[in-house]
Amino acid sequence: MTGLPHLLVVTGMSGAGKTLAMKALEDLDFFCIDNLPPSFLPQVPRLQHLAADSGRRVAVAMDVRGGDLFADLFDALDTLQADAVPHRILFLDCSDDILVRRFSETRRRHPVDEGRSLFEHIAAERRILAGLRDRADLVLDTTGMTGHDLKVRLARIVTGRSLEEGLEVDVVSFGFKHGVPLDADLMFDVRFLPNPFYEAELRPLTGLDSPVRDYVLERPEAAAFVDDVARFVMRWLPGFAATGRPRLTIAIGCTGGQHRSVALTEAIGDAIRTGHPFVDTRHRDMPRSPDAPGDERRDAPPGDERRAAPRGEDVARGRDV
Repeated sequence: MTGLPHLLVVTGMSGAGKTLAMKALEDLDFFCIDNLPPSFLPQVPRLQHLAADSGRRVAVAMDVRGGDLFADLFDALDTLQADAVPHRILFLDCSDDILVRRFSETRRRHPVDEGRSLFEHIAAERRILAGLRDRADLVLDTTGMTGHDLKVRLARIVTGRSLEEGLEVDVVSFGFKHGVPLDADLMFDVRFLPNPFYEAELRPLTGLDSPVRDYVLERPEAAAFVDDVARFVMRWLPGFAATGRPRLTIAIGCTGGQHRSVALTEAIGDAIRTGHPFVDTRHRDMPRSPDAPGDERRDAPPGDERRAAPRGEDVARGRDV
């Protein structure tokens, strides 16, 4: 099922993990619709913003929660087939013992009210779903799976890639004087490097400009820092991906977020891209205009906005003062 078509129908036994599966598919950039009445299923591919040519993949979860309406699912699937709508059916199954345990732990009522015990409810649901299970393109047994295991398996099924290969790496620059990014997974402080702010010709520029970039990166310690961070990220990328997260955010901070952190963010992003395809860079504080009233010295250290220049000793040592 690698390279799934536009529409994925997710169904299966109650308690087998459809809710977790839909959350995982959302993280994999599917537009997810839960508990849709089956009679509406043939209409989904015709919606303009969900049409196949829009590039959006759609996952629709339908099961016996729909009650009497669920009986319409076979007719709806026949309509998709007759209309030549590319689709696949994913059926989630699980052993009876595990299903009983899951329902007992959550104390939720089983949607099939036939019989007196949970085992009887589950047996009745299996009879209802037998034809659908036979029709499924893939039957995924979640017995013994954790939520993370299910997400890993779905990533392989719907993208053909592992979680590591699909993990998005976001490298963001920021200025400590404007606060640290709350969404950062890793944070590095680059204020140990000389501050281009104190060079008059570099002050109005940013780390995206060649003179500032060269000023920052020409130092051996800057090059070593870029190499160390990139190696660290690539070394532990599988571990971060194994947690099931869709994105890893790396924050690079200097004083104001205009010079050093910007240049290093771009350099680190380029270094990681040599071994990982999904890397993006952004600069949180760089849009702040250096000519904005009250923020002329935004790359100067807090409490030092009125100083014209630092002490020569501090410049030589590359320290912010």
